[in-house]
Amino acid sequence: MESREKTRNRKPFEEEQDELDERVVDITRVAKVIKGGRTFHFRVVAVVGDNKGQVGLGIGKARTVPDAIAKATTRARQAMHVIPLEGTTIPHEVTGACGGAQVLLRPATKGTGVIAGGGVRAVLEAAGIHDVLTKSGGSATQVNVVQATMSALSQLRWVEEVAQERNKPVAEVMPFWRRRSA
Repeated sequence: MESREKTRNRKPFEEEQDELDERVVDITRVAKVIKGGRTFHFRVVAVVGDNKGQVGLGIGKARTVPDAIAKATTRARQAMHVIPLEGTTIPHEVTGACGGAQVLLRPATKGTGVIAGGGVRAVLEAAGIHDVLTKSGGSATQVNVVQATMSALSQLRWVEEVAQERNKPVAEVMPFWRRRSA
């Protein structure tokens, strides 16, 4: 009897899905050579975010594209984590790397927009970052560029957190940035 009441009070799963922004960044056909010939699979890179500072990355492989997309989005939902935001941009400059790909993210003033391309843009927009300057260097492989972007975002820290670690007031830690965003 109790279990029925618990299921009635639960939110439907569809409501959670509508709140999240799902983006498929890359679909690649991969082949495995075996004795009888080649077997083809698909690898999908997907990004899921709530446009409010949470984003996750997922990679899924399957024999069909819809199955690979489902796996990737499920993994991205499970891997979501919070990104520190300063209004509509990021709190400080940061660089991320994965394999041969490097991505530089710099804060920008309000109204600049997302100056990025491809996978970097998908990750930043899904995270809810509206004003940022980026530069991608090294390898242009989509998987590595997206993972480098996620690496950079995971390095971001709150200004208050840094000030507390240094035992200094927030204004002394980042005075220029505080004046600019105010």
